[in-house]
Amino acid sequence: MSSTTERSTVWAAGRPVDVVSTLSVLRRGAGDPTFVIDGSRAVWWATSTPEGDGTLRLRASANGDVQASAWGPGAEWLLDGVPVLLGADDISAEDFRPDHPQVREALRRLPGWRVPRTRRPFDACVAAVLEQKVTGVEARASWRILVKRFGRPAPGPMALYVPPRPSAWRDLPDWEYRRAGVTPHRVRTLRAVAAASSAIERTAETVGGAADQLLRSLPGVGRWTSAEVRQRAHGDADAVSFGDFHVGKDICWWLTGERGDDARMSQLLTPYLGHRYRVQRLMELSGVHAPRRGPRMPVPAHRFGLS
Repeated sequence: MSSTTERSTVWAAGRPVDVVSTLSVLRRGAGDPTFVIDGSRAVWWATSTPEGDGTLRLRASANGDVQASAWGPGAEWLLDGVPVLLGADDISAEDFRPDHPQVREALRRLPGWRVPRTRRPFDACVAAVLEQKVTGVEARASWRILVKRFGRPAPGPMALYVPPRPSAWRDLPDWEYRRAGVTPHRVRTLRAVAAASSAIERTAETVGGAADQLLRSLPGVGRWTSAEVRQRAHGDADAVSFGDFHVGKDICWWLTGERGDDARMSQLLTPYLGHRYRVQRLMELSGVHAPRRGPRMPVPAHRFGLS
């Protein structure tokens, strides 16, 4: 199929669908070259697929149907996966009955939100590794630089990029990683992840423990990184981000108005077992943050080859 040939379909979900809130978790910063929300509130996403590269455009219409268009060799695969991408498999959402009034209110305001499932765990793992133990600003800059330099122009009318292939992440010279601000321990992890790309991609149809076990068997991939992948690629509504610098503090503050850590977050989320990431994402979409103390951490210039 030509990269300029558009294929389209309509998904009648039979329920409210909020394309932007559901898929916004896939965006790695406002300058993400793989993801754009345009002026009409349509979401554009470029990715590799088992059939080849593709670009997907999704927009919810006034009657609740989702208008989907796709370009490239991966167009059919992307269109077939629209329901799953927008949370059709997230059936436990119907049984979610939160105890905390603030969680109930967030759920009321976001009736069309569901946990997405991209079925693309390798790219999600790469992006999560880039985010390990650095600021969000640094991680997003690294992702943007590397995708634009070593990815591929995406099919279709939007100027997006498809992330680099596993072989590119594996073979990229150290100095290219350094120019993009990626520290040595993350480079080692990225190469280990790239070497295991086929095994990672085979987890796309699994959920829960099997995917987590495979991901955490890789050098440098721990509980946090695995959760970040499963939240996006596997539709895991329980994959809470333990070990995150902010999430534990923010959830404790949201649910109790008091400061706390991961241990306290774990206690608070125990009644929500099976839905713990659902609570986390509802908090994030609500824009809640615990009060920050102290000055912001500066971005070290040497990480981007500037000194």
